[in-house]
Order: sequence, then structure tokens, then C-alpha cells
Amino acid sequence: MSDTWSCAKDDHKINVIDTPGLFDLSVSAEYISKEIVRCLTLAEGGIHAVLLVLSARTRITQEEENTLRTLQALFGSQILDYVIVVFTGGDVLEECKETLEDYLGRDCPTFIKEVMRMSSNRKVVIDNKTHDEGKKAEQVHKLLSLVDDIRRSKCGEAYTDDTYHMIKEESEKLRKHHEELESKNYSEECAAEMKNQSLILYKENLKQMSEQLEKKLKDAAEAQEKALSKMTQENNELNLALKIHIPLPPITPCNIL
Repeated sequence: MSDTWSCAKDDHKINVIDTPGLFDLSVSAEYISKEIVRCLTLAEGGIHAVLLVLSARTRITQEEENTLRTLQALFGSQILDYVIVVFTGGDVLEECKETLEDYLGRDCPTFIKEVMRMSSNRKVVIDNKTHDEGKKAEQVHKLLSLVDDIRRSKCGEAYTDDTYHMIKEESEKLRKHHEELESKNYSEECAAEMKNQSLILYKENLKQMSEQLEKKLKDAAEAQEKALSKMTQENNELNLALKIHIPLPPITPCNIL
């Protein structure tokens, strides 16, 4: 489930929304859509940066490759303007006497190249095991600098979309309705009942938004599956064509005594 916490660093007040399993292939579109709505509910003022966390120690998984497509399906291509790629495992690269640039330049997967291009090469490497506080601070400072770069490029404007605005509108309606009830001379029991009814309506509206996102996810997954199937079929046809047109070597006569 999504979680959020706040901290202060380098004169920044940071609200972090963690989304464990958000793009896990083993979970349903229904779960993902509910988590997205929950994330947007927690994102006060919009989203200033999206951290795409990848490991520099392991191969890219299908789940990670689907992440960008899922983000675009849910939020539109504009969300890529807010993406920062965070590579973990920097200490492992260091042990192998490699830099992140070495890793990206050595047999770099096509997916990583695509991510780098789409995110304007915004990237930072984070160590997992280091106890060097100075190094930790330097890496966090670089990450926050990239967040500041995004904010400057967007003139401080956070990412929002129609779903976000609808969620905030519903939240504001709920808040105002509760304030209105408190200003009236209703009995405590009556006010509690009306608040409960408005809360039920609020949750129902959020559920409808979640269902709309779920449909987007399913449509995107179906389109991706069709594209992959078509690509596989074309590759198979190409391989078959190559086999058919490859001339056989001439048969050399062989005399057996």
C-alpha cells in the first residue's frame, strides 16, 4: 500500500510517496488503479518529481520495462518531464572499478537508453551499503538538484492531470460539507450520520475514478500484448523467409568403394 512521509533536507521540505508494488506484474489492474488514486490523494499540490528506481546490479526485468508504458498510459506523456532515474547499487559498481557511465555504455539495454532519452538524461546513482555520511549527503544533494532542475524548467508548476483535479475537487467538497454541518445546530447523532453519508459518496466517486484508471491500464496492456504478438510473428516470418532463401551448398560427389 502507498505510504508517505516528510523530511527536511538542504532547505527543502520533502514529501515522499512510496508506491511498493505499483508496477508489479503479479498484482491486478484493480489494485494498481486504487493505489494510483491513493497516491494522487496524498500528493498535496501535485507531483514535482517521479523517481524511477532501477538497479545497476541486476538485469532489467519485464516489470521495470513496463513501468514507463504504464506511467504514460495512466498520466500521459507529459509525466516523463518529471522522471528522474535513480540507479541503486553504486557501491557494487565502485567495487568493480566502474562508473555509472561505464555501466550505461557497456551493453546498455535498449530500455535504459529509451528511459535516458525520455527523461532528458536525469539520473543519479545511490550506494546501498556505504556508511560514508559525506557520500550519502552528496548523492542526496544531487538528487534534490535534479528535482530543482525540473521545478525550474516547469516554472515551479507541479504535475497534475484531470484525475488529480477531480480528486482534489471531491476532497474539497467533502471538507466544506463537514464544515457546514459543524456550523449548523444539528444534534451530534444527526451530524455524524450526514458526515458518514457524505463520506460514502466521496469514496464512491473515488471508486469510479479508480475504475476509469483500471480501464486505461487494461487497454494499455492489451495494446502492448498485441504489439508484442505482432512483433513475434514478424520475426518468425522473417526467420522462415531467411531459411527458405538461403541457398544450399552444392553436393560434392562421394565415391564409396
